[in-house]
Amino acid sequence: MPRPPRIQIAGGTYHVTSRGNRRQAIYHDDDDRRWFLAMRDRVISRYRWRLHAYCLMDNHFHLLVETPEPNLSGGMQRLKGDYATYFNERHSLVGHLFQQRFASRLIESEEYLGEVLRYIAFNPVRAGLCAHPSEWPWSSFHGAVDLVLDR
Repeated sequence: MPRPPRIQIAGGTYHVTSRGNRRQAIYHDDDDRRWFLAMRDRVISRYRWRLHAYCLMDNHFHLLVETPEPNLSGGMQRLKGDYATYFNERHSLVGHLFQQRFASRLIESEEYLGEVLRYIAFNPVRAGLCAHPSEWPWSSFHGAVDLVLDR
């Protein structure tokens, strides 16, 4: 049975996640994380997305993106494909890096938007990687707090 079509709308805001195959690590070190972020930024620019939040965990990532055009699938295919190619070449691996296709959920209310922002920020805390989101260097928490404090 074919998969149901993914909801993609112009101006949609999505919580996007993707996990490593068999829940294995998708970043082996900080260089991998920096490459992923650089690739993410290129995709955001190319597809004209607006990034509202992100968090890189060891075996998955979270993005909160707004898509002015209905192109979420195209951008995620580019990001995951390019990163998997880089990762496999760098670490002399073959095969799938990511488990299944990415998951996405359309944000349809301000209340849910707040829940997703908190969920993304506190993901490393819940995983036991740090005591507070401000201690995790691989998320947008610092930038978000800086924006609020600068007002």
